[in-house]
Amino acid sequence: MHNTRKIQEDLIYVGGNDRRLALFENHYPIPRGVSYNSYLLLDEKTVLLDTADAAVSELFFENVAYALGGRQLDYIIVNHMEPDHCANLGRLLETYPDATVICNAKTLGMIQQFFHKNIEDRAMVIKEGDTFSAGKHVFTFVMAPMVHWPEAMVSYDTTDKILFSADAFGTWGALNGNLFNDDVNFDRDWLDDARRYYTNIVGKYGSQVQALLKKAADLEIRMICPLHGPIIRSDFGYFLDKYQKWSTYEPEDQAVMIAYGTIYGGTANAAEILANKLAERGVKNIVMYDTSATHSSYILADAFRCSHLVFASSTYNNGIFSSMEHLLHELKAHNLSNRTVALIQNGTWGPNAGKQMKEMLEGMKNMTILENMVTFKSRLQEEQNTDLDALADAIVASMK
Repeated sequence: MHNTRKIQEDLIYVGGNDRRLALFENHYPIPRGVSYNSYLLLDEKTVLLDTADAAVSELFFENVAYALGGRQLDYIIVNHMEPDHCANLGRLLETYPDATVICNAKTLGMIQQFFHKNIEDRAMVIKEGDTFSAGKHVFTFVMAPMVHWPEAMVSYDTTDKILFSADAFGTWGALNGNLFNDDVNFDRDWLDDARRYYTNIVGKYGSQVQALLKKAADLEIRMICPLHGPIIRSDFGYFLDKYQKWSTYEPEDQAVMIAYGTIYGGTANAAEILANKLAERGVKNIVMYDTSATHSSYILADAFRCSHLVFASSTYNNGIFSSMEHLLHELKAHNLSNRTVALIQNGTWGPNAGKQMKEMLEGMKNMTILENMVTFKSRLQEEQNTDLDALADAIVASMK
């Protein structure tokens, strides 16, 4: 049974939702599921913009067939070749043997890698600024390399001013009937997933996102159709502001995030005491994570949001506690920068985690590391309360 939606009279949503998938890309927890968005344009020529993940294959093909209403599929625009959007491309080419694939040269090579199909005789290979007319609608194409694959591009309908934005402006979370951003409370129900999606999937490529935003600034946009999450048809400034901050590694909030790696609870206790001292000094909305209990993708997203970060780690195998070390590697791999950082280290006989955390952070761009690192052995002693006071004072002073 089909499940299509009209976006406007000649543009049909033919994607689907997956609420069973536990790990996106077999790595990121998605407790709210994910949508796989695909769009069919019914013009003089029919044009499908991207396919969908294998998890929704049967629904996807029913949707496309129903939306076509007996017409043939003339063109398939491939904006992004990642399998969550192209898994059905091979079968689609067999189902609609007269369809032409519109893609760039890098995409063409990837199609052959994924499907072992030589489709050069069925491909319209385009480059930056090329146009294509489906009849009433005229598309132009903007390359978006490394947002977040090298072949990524976006398609712009110059007629209706719609940007088909590939993975840009996407978010995790299955669609619950409401297709548009202004039909939901986006800030309350979607922003955290949008931030976690961007920072973990695209966060490394801030300069490339900036390049795409500059290109998009020259376009009149009335609607953004991403490949995941709600379609954006209002509040464009809200979304552009978020992407501007995320892609330039500018904190959204003057706030403190504390992450700790603890073994028997001593390090966790020090982090809790510091949090209380910060709260007593007027710091609001502190967030705290146990790196062993919370997936790194959540902590990374809040590290992008917050201006100040505290890392507290037990020493383990003469180094950083493993879950904390993994988190710091993730932060570095995603190019996090422009933060103020405080450190706490613990070690029963050889506290070495702090020195190594500092070295990792110094390898990141524009990280201000406060000098007041707190060191203790096994459990905080009463006389070390003044050390935590000094660290809290330094964090608050730096926030001003």
